[in-house]
Amino acid sequence: MADILTPELIARAEQAGIKLEIVNGLPMWEAFPAVRHQKAIYQIQRTITRIQKSIQPNADDTPCGCHHYADIYVKFPDGSFKRPDIAIFCTDQVEQDEAVTKVPEAVIEIVSAGYEVKDLELGPLFYLAQGVKDVVVLEPFSGTVIHSRRNGVVRHVSPARIVLECDCEVTV
Repeated sequence: MADILTPELIARAEQAGIKLEIVNGLPMWEAFPAVRHQKAIYQIQRTITRIQKSIQPNADDTPCGCHHYADIYVKFPDGSFKRPDIAIFCTDQVEQDEAVTKVPEAVIEIVSAGYEVKDLELGPLFYLAQGVKDVVVLEPFSGTVIHSRRNGVVRHVSPARIVLECDCEVTV
């Protein structure tokens, strides 16, 4: 099923103002986000930094570079394609012109009106099942921030400073 998401289909969808995704074999689409959504992405990306630890890492423990990208296609191990609002990786991605195949360390989603189920219910469970360590979802209308990990969920009120498992921090 993921094979139907060809570069030509992606280009046609983008020309029509649609984001395409395939999750667990289920095609999904979403209209391009509004200004509030894009502002939130930009503001959050500006806060992503690496935590400065007091202990120097050893030769095998390279610190995370906290490389972050907005709205890129990621092909997950199960063949699903998703476009997280923000994906955080420890290393710079070598795949420049196609979907990234490395699983992000963390994903941040901003809920768009009408797509609450996709971002609040389906997204976090999917990302965690694929090996993403931290999933952060901002509901901009209420200011609620939901931080999901394998060991549970924590709710915050924005602005919230969140330390990610990869030793990056972000304010959402």
